[in-house]
Amino acid sequence: MNYTLELNTQEPGSNIVFNTIVFDPFKVNIIERYVGKMNFHPKLSYVLFKIRTLDNEIIKTRDGNGRVKIKGDHFETYQRLVRVLNSYDYKNKLINRKEADQDYVHFILSLVLANYQLS
Repeated sequence: MNYTLELNTQEPGSNIVFNTIVFDPFKVNIIERYVGKMNFHPKLSYVLFKIRTLDNEIIKTRDGNGRVKIKGDHFETYQRLVRVLNSYDYKNKLINRKEADQDYVHFILSLVLANYQLS
């Protein structure tokens, strides 16, 4: 499945970061909330994600909610993956960016499949 990864779209000075993964039939919006100063060691507070059609209609989860909060072990895994995407090595192409992107996308896709009924 083809995808496009859009990382770190945010307002200047905002403590909210938006990432988007666009697949052929739908897109995943990922919202990260940070505490502390964004230019000096911000700490990831929580992460939400939601699925939208390409027409921007929200797809409900199996429970009927519009979004899912990443918790527990999944949150720790997410933090590790985001740390790689925000690293010096990633930004300066010192590591395989395609592999880092795929790890991130596969993790999010596994959460999507666990929480949504996609038909």
